Amino acid sequence: MPESTPLAPPPLFDRAQQRRRSNRRRLRRRVLKVAVIALAVIFVVAGSAIGYIVYRNNQITRVKVNGITAVPPSGAENILLVGNNSRCALNGQQSTSFGTCSEVGGARSDVTMLVHIDPRTHSASILSIPRDLFVPIPGSKAANRVDDALNSGPERLVQTVQEDLGIPVNHFVELNFDSFQGVVNALGGVSMYFPDPVKDSYSGLNITTPGCQFLNGTQALEVVRARHMYYESGGRWLYDGLGDLSRIQRDHEFLRVLATAVAKKGLGNPLADNSIIGSVAPQIQVDSSLGFGDILGLVLTFHAVNPDAAPTTTLPVLIDPNSYIYDGANYGSVVLPSEPQDQQTIDQFLGVTRPAGSQVAPQSVTVSVMNGTGAADQAATTGQELGALGFNMVGVGDSTSVGPVSETTVNYSPGHEADAERVLQSISGSVVMGQGPTQDGADVTVVTGSDFSVAPPSAPSGAGSGQSTSVGSSAPSSGGSSGTSPSSGGSSSATELSAPTNASEILPAYDPRSCNPKGGPGT
Repeated sequence: MPESTPLAPPPLFDRAQQRRRSNRRRLRRRVLKVAVIALAVIFVVAGSAIGYIVYRNNQITRVKVNGITAVPPSGAENILLVGNNSRCALNGQQSTSFGTCSEVGGARSDVTMLVHIDPRTHSASILSIPRDLFVPIPGSKAANRVDDALNSGPERLVQTVQEDLGIPVNHFVELNFDSFQGVVNALGGVSMYFPDPVKDSYSGLNITTPGCQFLNGTQALEVVRARHMYYESGGRWLYDGLGDLSRIQRDHEFLRVLATAVAKKGLGNPLADNSIIGSVAPQIQVDSSLGFGDILGLVLTFHAVNPDAAPTTTLPVLIDPNSYIYDGANYGSVVLPSEPQDQQTIDQFLGVTRPAGSQVAPQSVTVSVMNGTGAADQAATTGQELGALGFNMVGVGDSTSVGPVSETTVNYSPGHEADAERVLQSISGSVVMGQGPTQDGADVTVVTGSDFSVAPPSAPSGAGSGQSTSVGSSAPSSGGSSGTSPSSGGSSSATELSAPTNASEILPAYDPRSCNPKGGPGT
């Protein structure tokens, strides 16, 4: 019997092919893991988590939120991300630090952010809305801080953002104190650099030594909740003074630190990955339209997005240095909308070059004006100025004044949001939209406030241009403070509103920031 011929070893190119196939399989597994965690980072940065696609889908609480806007054909989405400050979900130790459900009742949006994601550009950006922004609250026939809208449920907050600011909300995501602390603790803590000692007796923050400091979950929460912060400089304790506006800047910086920590400690570490996601998933609440397929699509599209590079902006506002009186009640410290800065910031955030309102012909919009301050002839003069811009004026009248300082409200009937936006673009100062009753059968009713101006008609070529101010009203200037100038029939009380705040952020020298590898301040 002839000896059997031994099998020849596989050709070298076959072995090379096997190695390439093996490498490709490992690469695919790596890419898949990076994709899942990268999206988790984006949502952790903004107050949520996507990693549950694989691990924790059934642990997510889904709620029906009426009025959510369908995702447009472009696929660009706006996700409303809320940090709920309700104490009802806290454990005993947490309640000791932040108060019990009975001591601090209700649910308010301690942090309100919008994340805009665009699959066409594979980009993401974040817009924060100050919690003290005073706006009309849908369904209440009154105005209040935007954070109070959550007290009536997610649907009311979504309505407020959509109807007052004109930002479509495609999805809603909410998490609470416990989930935030859980993420930090799952990472084993994070480190931040403190240039100066800082403290806030309301949040519990108390950093006595400058330098790079390790923070556990509770301490991290004290940082992001600090709205009444003092910092030590030259042996004296100085008050930060900007409340929620400063807190938003610190939150954005902290979220960058958190994103870096998640990427460093989570990626490639299954135990850490699962711990991070598991700490968040049971505490998250999302709208019921955000399904498994939607999340999977987001992962596949945005896995390469670097959350640390996502642009972050804050809606510009006007600051009232005095306690705000509205309809006889003292609301304390609030901030007011600022046009045209708000609309410019929103358009940039949404990537819009031609807002819907700019495409509306003024002649097609019926407008009435109500005098909301009591200043003589304010409604008539404002109506004349709007009429000069081409709007179809149908009436003027009087409305009860709500206080010495008040914002101008552009009310519109359902289906006329674009018309209201067109009117809004013609008025500057403390102005905001609101869906509500209109007068004289008009599409839009302007209720005048204490600080606004109507844009003058376009000047003929070669003529000078200026800004026309309605009788009894004024528009905040680009710098310094502004107030109501005593004019013919004008209000007798000065408003002293600040100049508009900036949408972009410059971190103050005393605020905490990232640590570099040597323990110094990061960039």
